[in-house]
Amino acid sequence: MGEAAETPKPGDRVLEAYIRQEALRLDGAYADDLASAGHWAQRRDEYRRQLLWMLGLWPLPERTPLQPVVTGAVEGDGFVIEKLHFQSRPGLYVTANLYRPKNAEGRLPAVLYGCGHANKGRDGNKTAYQPHGIWLATHGYICLMIDSLMLGEIAGIHHGTYRENRWWWHSRGYTPAGVECWNCIRALDYLETRPEVDPTRFAVTGRSGGGAYTAWVTAADDRVRAAIPVSGMSDLEDYVKPPVINGHCDCMFLYNTYQWPWTRILNLAAPRPLLFTNSDADTIFPMTGNERTIERLRKLYALLGKPEHVDAFVTPGPHKDVSPLRVAAFGWINRFLKGDTSPATEPDKYPTVEGKELWAFPGDLPKDEVNTKIDQLFVPRAEVAVPDTLRKLAALRKKLLTELRETTFRAWPEKLPTASLELGDQPLSGTIATESPLVAGYRYFPAPPPSLPEGGGRGRVHPIDKDRPSPSPLPRRERGAATTCWLLILNEGDMDETLPDWAAPIIGDDASVVLSPRGVGPTETTIKQPYYFRRAMPLLGRTMDSGRVWDILAFVHAVKRPRTIWKVAGKGQAGILGAYAALFDERIAEIVCVEPPATHDDGPYFLSVMRVLDIPDALGLLAPRPLTLRNASAKPFDKTAAYYRAAGSQATLKRN
Repeated sequence: MGEAAETPKPGDRVLEAYIRQEALRLDGAYADDLASAGHWAQRRDEYRRQLLWMLGLWPLPERTPLQPVVTGAVEGDGFVIEKLHFQSRPGLYVTANLYRPKNAEGRLPAVLYGCGHANKGRDGNKTAYQPHGIWLATHGYICLMIDSLMLGEIAGIHHGTYRENRWWWHSRGYTPAGVECWNCIRALDYLETRPEVDPTRFAVTGRSGGGAYTAWVTAADDRVRAAIPVSGMSDLEDYVKPPVINGHCDCMFLYNTYQWPWTRILNLAAPRPLLFTNSDADTIFPMTGNERTIERLRKLYALLGKPEHVDAFVTPGPHKDVSPLRVAAFGWINRFLKGDTSPATEPDKYPTVEGKELWAFPGDLPKDEVNTKIDQLFVPRAEVAVPDTLRKLAALRKKLLTELRETTFRAWPEKLPTASLELGDQPLSGTIATESPLVAGYRYFPAPPPSLPEGGGRGRVHPIDKDRPSPSPLPRRERGAATTCWLLILNEGDMDETLPDWAAPIIGDDASVVLSPRGVGPTETTIKQPYYFRRAMPLLGRTMDSGRVWDILAFVHAVKRPRTIWKVAGKGQAGILGAYAALFDERIAEIVCVEPPATHDDGPYFLSVMRVLDIPDALGLLAPRPLTLRNASAKPFDKTAAYYRAAGSQATLKRN
């Protein structure tokens, strides 16, 4: 019997509606690219920089020596397959096969072929696409076919969030799409070194994952003269549907920090020739998205005066490499690299070389490879130097918060919501709008009377029961006196009916609010849905956790409680959420983090935050405000202490 389906929770529907709403909003911005040809020309270079940044490639890595090695060759009928490897950066090996005509003369046009998700084990997925290389070589082309990172001879990882729970990829700004794009750029560099290649006539194509890599490198590198992405790209409206995104590997996506309509990636090919090809029954590239994409591309190419440079081709069938898709690609390449408009054809059957015969490494794999740990190395982490004076600390705080607002938290709305909430002397519970249609849940516990009956304890730790009479009004406070209210942030899975156990010794007899940001309490989701939400949010330029910081800010903004001193506390990741809220709202006068993680590798996960700073830096920027780190003896927090020394406020940092 199959596993019983979980009963959906209200949070599922609310968050799905929010994701769809945001996807439609961002995709709708495709019209911005159609304002005028001049408008597009003015912005194209900046768009390319943004693309590279979202792939983890800006600033561009150093083009280190490729160190190419041809390890052997296989001869066929009219073609030769060279087995080779090169290093796109030291230790990052790209294994490849180069197909060339057997007796060609002069410089020939070249095609870079990116391979899809064909699992051929040690052979590498390049061995699954031999017909493409053979056809091109026997028709007067050089074809360089490269393995992908995960399915090459040296198997790295694509499925970081898809399968391995490596949510820290979000914090580091790492996506394997960036590696695949870089490997393609360096593959073009390699082709330029070959004496038989004409570097002015490059085309690139590939199917599925290879279709996505085709889009990345075409957008990133103007050396590509013609492109044919095959079943490799859709739009946000379709991508964020659970059945679609859950079927996609991490290498298919960049982190949409700059809030792009997804079509803009392909727009960066314009006005170079682009053939957009798909299958009509492909469940992970639905035709609805394909049709919207090509319609938008046609409008841009017409605007740029090259309508003949873009077209679409659709074949009946599922997500599969089939003859009509290959023939369409071959015809497009012939047309724009050779000026040959005659119909392309292919044989009924191709010769096949056994996969092992095409190994770029016929023996042992290299011991200096970094393919298997490139996710830890590819995107540089920020190295923030601790300032030595209060003035320098203030300047650094301004600089880093500006960077965070322009990248990591760019998706926050421009304005805080207009919601209003009165907190008085009576317990309250409910929700408050933070970002349509999202809400944060709260439970308010007023400060207890100055004295309680013996053994009465803190009656407010009990759940608020609507059927019980309201407690007696509390004594009036001295007019004009400031009062303290603690904002206690919950994590996923926490119960929101009572004060958390860890909070009582922190808040004493102060008033408090237990806050349930998105995905917690009223918007709690089913067990399976967090996977979907966590993967969909980066396509919209955010994470669940960055949205939770916004929820905290929105709540503090909404509360109408004069002369209130706000303090924030949380356990684990929630404590860091509160600390970030304090960074962006100086009304939060004190911060307590209980058992905080020492690095964003362990959460909370914000897009590319570690390209700007890490948790010890963020906490240090709070100086000189009081900060307590409970059960936080990890050495990284020594750096936080250094910030406080620079501010001359060592006494306001407590570690216990």
